[in-house]
Amino acid sequence: MHTHRRAALPANSTVLIIGAGAVGLLCAAVAKANGHRVVISDLQPLRIEFATAHNFADAGFVVPLSARGDTAANLATAATVAGQLREKAKELGGVVDAVMECTGAEASLQTAILAARPGGKVMLVGMGTPVQTLPVSAAALREVDLMGVFRYAGVYGEAAKLVSEGKDGLPDLTKLVTHRYTGFGGVKEAFAMAGQAVDKEGGLVIKVVVEFPKERGEGGWEGM
Repeated sequence: MHTHRRAALPANSTVLIIGAGAVGLLCAAVAKANGHRVVISDLQPLRIEFATAHNFADAGFVVPLSARGDTAANLATAATVAGQLREKAKELGGVVDAVMECTGAEASLQTAILAARPGGKVMLVGMGTPVQTLPVSAAALREVDLMGVFRYAGVYGEAAKLVSEGKDGLPDLTKLVTHRYTGFGGVKEAFAMAGQAVDKEGGLVIKVVVEFPKERGEGGWEGM
């Protein structure tokens, strides 16, 4: 919600989300709830299938794996992927008004800058390597704004209202919880699961929750 507020997008914008993890999906959900078109991209096909199947995005794109090379080769690859993402936005009837980059990976940031329309915005949501090689001249010449996003302030009430009212366009956020564990005994396994992309059965891992059921009369934990 803080990212969306910082972006200050006009109505009916097209938003590109790079990274379909929990944070990327939540950014997509808020964009959808505010009436924007959403394209989402990720390296993992399962994440894209999840995002489009559960209405977190209008279109998805699986980024092909490619080996990193020198700077020129990396930027050329980023330009290719950016072009494909712009085509996805075009299929939805728009251009990439804003990119919410939720991975922090250098390749993704390069792609984000090159995918945004002239005068568009790139929201730096993901926390990646502190020093990166980016096509800054492309951002300057096309007047693409790079906007940092860190933490948030004063959005709890707005977030609670959004979820409780079930605003049109907001996808079912409960779908984000893919694995549940109970009590302190499940914490270690929960953290191990949270570090995986898929579980042992091949199921997608997005959000892992540890619940602490309240024991009557013993003042137990309600939940976490």
